[in-house]
Amino acid sequence: MTIAWNEFTPWASLAGGVLIGLAAALLVLFNGRIAGISGILGGLLRPRAGDVGWRAAFVLGLVAAPVLWQLFAELPPLRIEAGTGLLAAAGLLVGVGTRCGSGCTSGHGVCGLSRLSPRSLVATLAFMATGFATVYVMRHLVAG
Repeated sequence: MTIAWNEFTPWASLAGGVLIGLAAALLVLFNGRIAGISGILGGLLRPRAGDVGWRAAFVLGLVAAPVLWQLFAELPPLRIEAGTGLLAAAGLLVGVGTRCGSGCTSGHGVCGLSRLSPRSLVATLAFMATGFATVYVMRHLVAG
């Protein structure tokens, strides 16, 4: 494995991590809610009175962030090395895993681990191990 040093972006990555942590902290501080994207988006699909505004604002912020970033710096090129069918299957598997794990990587990995939740630690380890195994199988066993 080699590192593409011309694509290494420690400052942008640090800024992104700080913004994610800040958003998660502000959401729990002011709203008492965990910043799990699957739960936030799921709540928009099954709306309850008085619960839509903050969810819509959060999702809008996720969509608006790259647009705002592009005003100040160039976005990295988007490169997807998979077909539509594989992407659809992967999305469905992520959705099923999110339901089975009672949350997504942002809810467990960012918010749960910061609260020292044992359940989130197990979930995050399972997410990561599954991701590592999937990449290994797809790149080394399936692709030849």
